This record gives sequence, structure tokens and C-alpha cells, in this order.
Amino acid sequence: MKAFFSEQWQALCVAMQFLTQLPIRLRNYPDARLQALSLLYYPLVGAVIGGILYLISWLLNDQSLYMQASLVLISWVVLTGGLHLDGLADSADGWMGGLGDAERTLCIMKDPCSGATGVLALVLLLLLKWSALITLLGTVTLLPLVVAPLFARLGAIVLLAGTPYVRSQGIASSMMINMPRHRIYSMGLLGAVILGWINLTWLLAIVIVFWIARRMMLARLKGTTGDTAGALIELLEVTLLTVASIVMES
Repeated sequence: MKAFFSEQWQALCVAMQFLTQLPIRLRNYPDARLQALSLLYYPLVGAVIGGILYLISWLLNDQSLYMQASLVLISWVVLTGGLHLDGLADSADGWMGGLGDAERTLCIMKDPCSGATGVLALVLLLLLKWSALITLLGTVTLLPLVVAPLFARLGAIVLLAGTPYVRSQGIASSMMINMPRHRIYSMGLLGAVILGWINLTWLLAIVIVFWIARRMMLARLKGTTGDTAGALIELLEVTLLTVASIVMES
């Protein structure tokens, strides 16, 4: 039993170290099995991120909505190290420059330099997030700020579990063999039930975006990569925030 809990704790630390900039250091480099197990804790890490953002917004309660939204958004980017924003930029560049060809798309996505399309995608997404935050921070509940990072990362692991991974040397390739797919599917189903109970409109919105994004990945790449999974996280986060802000305003 002690070994079991020790392994789960290590898996959580792996997930926290990879997905955030929190000062967590492991004694040894995690093996493929531990990396795969860490996927189960991605939603929990998302909840931690959401909780930190909630605390920051609460501490800034006396500031103007514009200042609150700006500082929360900056904290969000710093806390995650811009990891998924990088995936969004790479994916946008690949989709535009790939001209419909899978190999060309993958090659462009691997380039560390961002093109005009990637930069434009980042600007538009961050602008939309900032606008949604202004609306949400002015309401009586900040629940969307907490649940958006959680369910976005849940969507990403469901994508990885149910979609072919097309890079043999990619960032998630070592996780694929040992990935606990059935447990991830169970978590995805449970998460859908919980989010639907919280707000059915939010659930429908992220399911639609998930379906469209996955279909585009299959049509262009015949699968997914670490970059497209990261892009999906950003798209699901901004979708939930935007839909929540629209619903609360109406």
C-alpha cells in the first residue's frame, strides 16, 4: 500500500512539474510508465491552476476589472510557462503553411520559430480570454475560472487516449504504450456528467470544440501530437470562459 501511494504521489509530481512552473523537482527522471500514469493527474493539476487563479483574483478584488483581468491572465501564462500557447502557435503555423499536406504540416510544427499565423492565433486567443475574464470577474461567481483549466486538461488526455499519436519521437510518444486508457475514458465520462450537471451549455460547447478539433487533426495528420493536444487545451479553456461569460451576461 505504501508503494502504491508513493507511486501515485510521484505521478502527481511529474504532472505538476510538466504542466506548471511551480518549484517541484524530482530526484530521478521519470520512466515511461510513471509518465503515462501522470496523465491521470492532469485534470487535478488543472484544478490547482484554477484554484491559484481564483486566489489571485480574490486578492485583486479591490482593483479595476481591467487590471484584475490583465494580472490574472499574466499569472495564468506565467504559471503554465506558456506551454500550451506554444502548441497553439505551432499548430496554427502548421495548418496554414502545411497546405493540406501532413508531412509538411508536421515539419512546420516542429520548427521552434513562430510564424505570423502562430503569433496572430496567440494574440486573438489571449484577447478573447482577457475579454471573457473582464466579464467573469464582474460577476458573483468565478466558477468558470476554476473549472476551465481542469476540463481542458481532461479533454487533452481523452484526446491522447483515443487518437493515434503520429510522432514516433514526440513529447508524449513514450507515454502511449503504458497509457491507462480505460481509466482515462472513465474519467472523461465522469467529467462530462459533472460538467453537464454544473452547466449543460458549457458541456455542449467544449464537446463541440473537442469534436471539431479532433476531426481536423484526423483529416490533416491522421492523429494528434503534443502540439495539437496543447492547442486543444487552450481552445477548450477559452471556449468555456467565453461561453460562460456570454451566458452570464444574457
